[in-house]
Amino acid sequence: MTKRSIPSGLLAVILATAAIMVPVVPVRAAPVAVTRFHTPESLGALGHGAVTLSAGAGIDPVNLETQVWLEAVARELAALGFGAATPNAADIVAEVRFESESTQTGAQRRGPVSVGVGGSTGGYHSGVGLGLGFSFGGGPRQIVWQRLAVTLRERATGKALWEGRAEARESAKSPQVQVAAAAPRLAHALFAGFPGTSGATISVK
Repeated sequence: MTKRSIPSGLLAVILATAAIMVPVVPVRAAPVAVTRFHTPESLGALGHGAVTLSAGAGIDPVNLETQVWLEAVARELAALGFGAATPNAADIVAEVRFESESTQTGAQRRGPVSVGVGGSTGGYHSGVGLGLGFSFGGGPRQIVWQRLAVTLRERATGKALWEGRAEARESAKSPQVQVAAAAPRLAHALFAGFPGTSGATISVK
């Protein structure tokens, strides 16, 4: 039996149709666990003044990854109505910290970063943790925990007026672990519904 080749034009139509018929399943990001702390007094002092951003202790402020996180936080603060200013002219300093930790499912993680608004609101040093768990199913897998913490401080006194922490857990193979995707997603979740309910942990999708 003589084999017949498919005309190139018809082949292109078949391939294009097949591409349309195959559903593309989007990669869904895991929820982000968010906790914020503040007091009525601290929010009154916070207002919506001009803000300057600062990398937290131990973080290289000129690193390219740091700049991505700082820019993500700056965009969220601007969207909330905060102005921008040079360090010496700002009313508020936004102290930004972030970290990424790779573990296997079921492995023990390090504790949360210790911070706290004043001394009476609880803060992360009180043991109020982010207890949300996300299961991937199956056996042990390599996962990445990513965390973003921001403290809004009064520049003149250094007093913490508002602070929040966002944490997400993703498969190490997920594109969501790339800093270009993780930074804006965690920053947006952190400031969603700002200032948030103090001491409550919420899940932001």
